[in-house]
Amino acid sequence: MARRLPPLNGLKAFEAAARSESFTRAAEELNVTQGAVSHQVKALEDTLGLKLFHRERQRLILTEAGRNYLDVIRDALDRIAVGTERLMQRQESGVLTVSTSPDFAAKWLVNRLSRFAEKHPDADLRVSAATHYVDFARDDVDIAIRHGDGNWPGLDVQRLYSERLFPVCSPKLVAGRNRIAKAADLLKFPLLRLEDAKNWTRLLEAAGVKATVGPGPVLNRASMLIDAAIDGQGIALARTALAAWDLINGRLVRPIDLSLRMANTYWIVCPKATSALPKIKTFREWLLAEVADDMRRLKAVAPGAKAS
Repeated sequence: MARRLPPLNGLKAFEAAARSESFTRAAEELNVTQGAVSHQVKALEDTLGLKLFHRERQRLILTEAGRNYLDVIRDALDRIAVGTERLMQRQESGVLTVSTSPDFAAKWLVNRLSRFAEKHPDADLRVSAATHYVDFARDDVDIAIRHGDGNWPGLDVQRLYSERLFPVCSPKLVAGRNRIAKAADLLKFPLLRLEDAKNWTRLLEAAGVKATVGPGPVLNRASMLIDAAIDGQGIALARTALAAWDLINGRLVRPIDLSLRMANTYWIVCPKATSALPKIKTFREWLLAEVADDMRRLKAVAPGAKAS
């Protein structure tokens, strides 16, 4: 439902005039003419359909309706002023608050925090993991890493990853005689799944394997799924971003060159008004550099890559 709001200039003029009991003093405070203040208050009264002041000689006297309305407007303007001050202080400070999902924080960001600190020792970075999309102003967040289709009107949005979904597992699970040579071999192992087996079915069908995926552990967080795979409990389907660190560091392998392209991926998101702030630009550029390094190193551990 759309808010029904009167003109902001009229509210400012009314509050200043009520406080000073004078259109002239209100005009001096607002740096406009006395006639402009009088006109704005009259327009506000017309919008509301009631009188806010009694005009008596050189003095303004609030009506009962005006006194009640002043309490509301003064509180609202005070809140706006405090919120604006907090926002400006946060923008100018060195504190950088980053919001992202628990999965991305656990499997990607936390592993790299020391690298960011090494390059930017004076940065005061704070990570907030949330399962919902934050409101940047209300939640005191500077920048976010979101998973989705990139359609967030009114925000500055930049793609972080181009993702695929592929099988991963512990290297010990598929060592020796357990090596996976073809897609059907995946069915010899427990297939870990995220809530349901739909993606496993899609992947196997894309490889020409028509089979019912048998029972296996079901988890509701991608980070838990990957950790179970690292522990050797079975084969999981993982997205590029969340599996990158463990693939690069040898805790996971891709047992077969089989993958699905994902429509949704990770994006760097922030308000357009603050996108050029130095601290936000610095963090954005660091994120993109890390991902570029990931993609280079992932090629070296991809299925079929030659050992160096």
